[in-house]
Amino acid sequence: MASTPTPDRTKPPKAAGLRRKAFLSAFPHTLPICAGFLFLGMTYGILMKVSGFPFYFPILTSITIFAGSMEMVLITLLLDAFDPLQAVFMTFMINARHIFYGISMLDKYRQTGWKKPYLIFGMCDESFSINYATEPPEGVDKGWFMFFVTLLNQCYWIAGATLGGVFGSLITFNTKGLDFVMTAMFVVIFLEQWGKKSNRLPQLLGLALPIISLLIFGPDRFLLPAMGLILLALTLLRKPLEKGGLPQ
Repeated sequence: MASTPTPDRTKPPKAAGLRRKAFLSAFPHTLPICAGFLFLGMTYGILMKVSGFPFYFPILTSITIFAGSMEMVLITLLLDAFDPLQAVFMTFMINARHIFYGISMLDKYRQTGWKKPYLIFGMCDESFSINYATEPPEGVDKGWFMFFVTLLNQCYWIAGATLGGVFGSLITFNTKGLDFVMTAMFVVIFLEQWGKKSNRLPQLLGLALPIISLLIFGPDRFLLPAMGLILLALTLLRKPLEKGGLPQ
């Protein structure tokens, strides 16, 4: 009687199975981001539409730029007088934190193959937080896990921006003040960090340096110098802050 052949367990699992496991592992981690991105993305799409841009503009920028705070600022940059130098510096300053994100993710992004360029492009604050702090379950490919975290978060933002852009033309109420949503979000983040941190020097710098810049440069030109000063101060004080060597 012939014996039944046993499966070869040394063979690697199929690619489709790896992707499916990684997707199912990543999806629950992104659900809280989904709620926030849908709302903020819709706000962005509505603002673009009521500012006079066609409905597909927020869709295209969400696909090609995918930088929430910068996309909000983009509305003002597109409506103001053409100033490419200011646009370049503004973009760099707003997204300068990604330099430190990228340094932190150097080891994690190794050996991710063709997924690496997209992981770099799609790394937002929320994707960085998940991918940096979360270890995938055993048997889940880390590269695919990080890929799906990044992809899902961008899809949430695109979906929100699309809904806002499409339905923005149906808005009949006064949208004045809607652009304050990003300011309100950052205020909430600031207060949350203020309550969690015992060393509040970074928050104090974030308050003091813009006020100094405002007094020196005026309300129309203070933003770039303020962000440059904050970036410089935090870069110079990075090691002492990490070691807790500064007064608390």
